[in-house]
Amino acid sequence: MPRRWWFLKKIFRMPLTETGDQYSIWVGLIYVFNLIVGTGALTLPAAFARAGWGLSTISLVFLAFMSFMNVTYVIETMACANAVYKWKRLQFIKRNSITENESEDEPTTSQANELEDPLVCGDTIPSRYYSLDKRVELGEMANLFLNKAGRTMFYCTLCVYLYGDLSIYSAAVAKSLMDVICSAVPTNLTNTTDWDNLPCFSNSTGAAYTRLDTYRVALLTFVGAMGPFVFFNVQKTKYLQLFTSGMRWLAFAIMISMAIHLLISTGPQGKPPAFDVTGMPTLFGACVYSFMCHHSLPALISPIRGKSRLGLHLALDYALISVFYLLLAFTGAFAFAHLNDLYTLNFIPTDNENIFLEIVEYFLALFPVFTLSTSFPIIAITLRNNLQSLFLDCSRLESYNFVLRKLLFPIVAVVPPLLLTYFLEDIGMLIRFTGSYAGTGIQYLIPTFLVLSARRHCSTLLGYGVVNKFKSPFSNTAWAIFVLLWSFVCVILVSVDMFEKKL
Repeated sequence: MPRRWWFLKKIFRMPLTETGDQYSIWVGLIYVFNLIVGTGALTLPAAFARAGWGLSTISLVFLAFMSFMNVTYVIETMACANAVYKWKRLQFIKRNSITENESEDEPTTSQANELEDPLVCGDTIPSRYYSLDKRVELGEMANLFLNKAGRTMFYCTLCVYLYGDLSIYSAAVAKSLMDVICSAVPTNLTNTTDWDNLPCFSNSTGAAYTRLDTYRVALLTFVGAMGPFVFFNVQKTKYLQLFTSGMRWLAFAIMISMAIHLLISTGPQGKPPAFDVTGMPTLFGACVYSFMCHHSLPALISPIRGKSRLGLHLALDYALISVFYLLLAFTGAFAFAHLNDLYTLNFIPTDNENIFLEIVEYFLALFPVFTLSTSFPIIAITLRNNLQSLFLDCSRLESYNFVLRKLLFPIVAVVPPLLLTYFLEDIGMLIRFTGSYAGTGIQYLIPTFLVLSARRHCSTLLGYGVVNKFKSPFSNTAWAIFVLLWSFVCVILVSVDMFEKKL
């Protein structure tokens, strides 16, 4: 066998992710859990109380199911993209073998079949064309399977959502740190525009250090600490993920335990109805972030070792998150007569002499810092990768110079959200727009259009007999139509919710 043919064959069979950069399925599920469960969970108890515990339970379980369905669409599309790349590499090998026919010994038919046959295993055995070894971002999938109009809509929606997310995370962490460091805002101050000009410390004299100054220092510190992770891959955040995951579980455990203690000691103080349809738009507005992970899924699952039962593990992860959300919302809705929109505000202690309650107060006040510190690098890395897919040819990424390949896109991903939140700390409108319209597109519309286009493309390219072992269990076209109809309903609900809040 000619050396060139042997070398190309070896490359074709090589895994597309480095073994040293991989992690177990359980670490991958922790990544997904950390990305999904964030500060949005803190708005669920108040939304549950308004919409009613029965309607809220049904709605949350249904939203979890819809989100998981679209996760399976992303996984199937990623496997299709891997199949397309492998098919193209195989064609490249064949063309090179033909061009070397006169100068070198041509590979025999048996040698060619040795390379190709294991990839197509018949109607019942899954094909090795389909895999999740190579990380293919949503942007690359859009380039492969969507037309020009679809790609334009995709990148506009994705950039709005990811840039919005990074801005929201930066502002939330900076404000949380500011609230912990500075003195409490006077209760008689109702105009929020005056908060920034207040001195950070109530006993300040002379040139007072304002709350806005503290916010900006906290913002720069946070981005300075989390920003460098965008220059690396998701795997480099492993220990940060594990640490903050523990802090996150501890914070939620404290809130659930204290709510259960109140229920046992004083009885149910809250009396939420079973069904209140008028609270449905608010509930959906609170849940829009609750199951979002689709934009960063390729970067999280490609390094996982042993993906044969990935769908089952993700289903269990979603089930755990749903149970966790229900436990948090139920205990909060019945334990408190009045629920703040941000659940942690219900745990501010009234007895400042109690050192334990004082510690709990500060710990829960720092909750956004624990949750968003893990999500920020993942979102930033996802944005960086998709910007590369938009402007560069990812099939020859290593051919670009170091500045363009390693420095430019991480900076472009992090600096605009930093500048936005540095000069505009009130980003309420951005939060509503990002989490509603762009969120609906990322979670429902994009995965559905991608998987429909990917199925047609791969069927034409490889034939109907090549089996995709990562095919979604919701592969019937009726499911896709149902998702599109649900997306339309979501837009209506979100619009109603935003209109009610303006009133």
